Amino acid sequence: MKKSIEYLNIFLAAVLLAFVYYIFIVKNNFAPAGLNGIATMIQYKTGFSISYMSLLINIPLSILAYFLIEKNFAIKTLLFSLVYSVSFLFLQNLNPTFIQYNALGHDTIYPVILSGVLAGAVYGICFRNNASTGGTDIISRYVNKQRPDTNFFIVTFTLNAVVAVASVFVYSENNLNYKPMALCIIYCFISTFVGNLLLKTTKTAYKFTVITTQKHEFVEEINKKLHHGCTEIDAIGTYTGTKKSVLICVINKHQLNDFQKIVAKYDNTFSYFEVVNETYGNFKNIKQYINKKA
Repeated sequence: MKKSIEYLNIFLAAVLLAFVYYIFIVKNNFAPAGLNGIATMIQYKTGFSISYMSLLINIPLSILAYFLIEKNFAIKTLLFSLVYSVSFLFLQNLNPTFIQYNALGHDTIYPVILSGVLAGAVYGICFRNNASTGGTDIISRYVNKQRPDTNFFIVTFTLNAVVAVASVFVYSENNLNYKPMALCIIYCFISTFVGNLLLKTTKTAYKFTVITTQKHEFVEEINKKLHHGCTEIDAIGTYTGTKKSVLICVINKHQLNDFQKIVAKYDNTFSYFEVVNETYGNFKNIKQYINKKA
């Protein structure tokens, strides 16, 4: 069931991106991002469809990803590329111009913003379902696999900068026109920001590490007021040689202020917190144990 939902999400994301390209991008003379941006420029210059170019680029890259990155990632990326290409070709042949946003060279920033936000949502959906939109996303994933310390989105943005520079020469007529490059950079920034934001889900939490000599009182209060427990580690302060307790507690965002107020009430207590992007785990057995104990 979970896999079916993942594939459905990828399918719908691909259809959405095809609409984004047709409605906001192709009529407004700017290259969006990545290798699909190159495909957009080729269509602008030669009339060769984005759909066919996307397939020519992404099918070989997906095959390479199957062997060099991860099989599941490659299959889902290939699915996205196929659905996106077919959907865009369908729109191109049907040609429902009444739904297109043609800025006519004025206020082009608006279709750029709209397409950037929607494309960012697509990127976020794909990455959360272990897929990508193909092109530079596959290249970035490979670089990230070889060098895990590199930020995926920074690598992608760097590759997209090359497309932005190229767009200056593609969309210029007599004199160099830097507007397409600016639009491409804005699109890349917005889509990258939104995609990155969506990866930080509603499961974001705070991990508190509390060092205290008043373990029992502290634990009792957070159990009573916040309905939270802690993981305890025995420790000794190296400066005073005093026995202390290190308590680790993960709380929800809305409990942050309450937790800080509780910490502030106790002497000889020190704490700090870290942001946890997402929490995992099965607490069913823990809850059953607590109920039996009660």
